[in-house]
Amino acid sequence: MTTRDQNRRDRTRHPRPGRHRGADGAENFAGTFSALGNLAFAGAQVSASVIDLQSGLTLVSIDDRIVLPTASVGKTLLLIEVSARITSRDFVGHGILDKDPGDAVRSAGLWQHLQAPALPVADLAALVGATSDNLATNVLLRQVGLDAVRARTESLGLTRTTLLDLARDTRGPDDAPQFSVGSTAELAWLFSALYRNQIIDHVTSQRVLGWLALGSDLSMVASAFGLDPLSHRTADHGIQLVNVTGADVGVRSEVGILRGTRTGVAYAATIQFDDSALPTRLGVLEAMRVIGYDLLEYVH
Repeated sequence: MTTRDQNRRDRTRHPRPGRHRGADGAENFAGTFSALGNLAFAGAQVSASVIDLQSGLTLVSIDDRIVLPTASVGKTLLLIEVSARITSRDFVGHGILDKDPGDAVRSAGLWQHLQAPALPVADLAALVGATSDNLATNVLLRQVGLDAVRARTESLGLTRTTLLDLARDTRGPDDAPQFSVGSTAELAWLFSALYRNQIIDHVTSQRVLGWLALGSDLSMVASAFGLDPLSHRTADHGIQLVNVTGADVGVRSEVGILRGTRTGVAYAATIQFDDSALPTRLGVLEAMRVIGYDLLEYVH
């Protein structure tokens, strides 16, 4: 492990106070603390982390080291492994991959609805970034291997964040209970490192961000940014976003990079809650939108 990785691991392991003041000293993120506090009081588990991309300071730290389910957010780890293999010209990262009946998942994704029986690796990664495509995810995992993704994750110094399993319609007693888990401290750091081109190298980092920039889910934190869900790869009113989301029963999670006219942030928020009633779920989504409003005010 490099000295930089060790220093980063030390920072994410040791307690640190949450900071919620802007560059001018004005109070910020009060809405975030209030919204997540209300959810926690009602019984939800909440976690959030926000890092200023210019200063590296932690602006928000709310139970950011606890490990919670993150659903499809873990696909970012797969994309990092695929991108690294393309960069290194590893044959596993190239070629055209076929659909297989064993990879089929009925939920998120477009490939299951397309006629194409096979697609290039990079196209599959783009589908994962754009629509969290579960079929493409499983085909890529079959190609690179879950063990390789876990090894890459560990090599980055992540100890509370990992991809546990394939995408599945249902999870039996012999399957991992979650698709992925993570801490918001590590996830926010991961996206800040991608922004700084520190994940493997510049080419690998930018390729991953390019795939994630295609993401079409702006239903959570990013719902506050006023962007076109289907077209936001370039700046719009000075706002530029790269994000990934995860949704499962009782889980909502989002990690991203938001840049504005004044500064930029890497952010991560995960909420695990009792999903037995629609009003509860809507309350969770509203709280995530409040986080987005605070982020927008800070960067813009």
